[in-house]
Amino acid sequence: MEQILGSNRPVKRVDRKALYTRLEARINYLRDFLDFNTSDIEALTSGSKYIKALIPAVVNIVYKKLLEQDITARAFHTRNTADERPIEDFYSEESPQILRRKMFLRWYLTKLCSDPTQMEFWRYLDKVGVMHSGSERMHPLNIEYIHMGACLGFIQDIFTEALMSHPHLSLHRKVSLVRAISKIIWIQNDLIARWRIRDGEEYADEISQIPIDEKEGYLGEKKILGDSSASSDDDRSSIASSCAPSATSACPFADLAKPMSETKIWAGK
Repeated sequence: MEQILGSNRPVKRVDRKALYTRLEARINYLRDFLDFNTSDIEALTSGSKYIKALIPAVVNIVYKKLLEQDITARAFHTRNTADERPIEDFYSEESPQILRRKMFLRWYLTKLCSDPTQMEFWRYLDKVGVMHSGSERMHPLNIEYIHMGACLGFIQDIFTEALMSHPHLSLHRKVSLVRAISKIIWIQNDLIARWRIRDGEEYADEISQIPIDEKEGYLGEKKILGDSSASSDDDRSSIASSCAPSATSACPFADLAKPMSETKIWAGK
């Protein structure tokens, strides 16, 4: 519905209450504001294979980063970044608990390559927000917003660097793919902030809730992501198969011990 101002300029009406009480209205507003359109969907559809090729390496880089700071590393023990109890022995990247978390991140990033025309896609991203807010009743997981936002920014930066330096994609396709995935990540950022900020709290009793006792990887009774039998070997094999070195290109992220600034993405040195 549009209103006509005195200058005859049409202005779309946005129902403020709906933004806080109806997920579909919030998603429609965000997509419209960010101009997330058919061009973005086409870019994701045609370019998802390039994103998927990066996922195993991205997961390893992200968890290396999360284990560098005690406040995020501690959360894997306490499930709460606000819990400052001392930890005698932090998990390593190869600890079973971390390998399991890596598996979930792989599923999540794979989900970003699925169909954003379906509300199920956005409901899953909203569930990611609520499940990290400490709202789950059985096994609450409280990851404060500063860490969630920083992690999303880190993931976006990795994807941007990798996709923009792809040796074969045209500049137009690179830009289209980076724009599309960036819009998805920023909507995800909002769906995390949604469960943290106090805006719209006067509608708290009417906010549409998703079930918060669900198992990870599920939405209701439906399994959304992955196979729990996946192992860390899949990460290494995915990197090897998708980034096989050639005379003109080297595996992106081949040496995860190097700082990101030294990492060559796609192209050889």
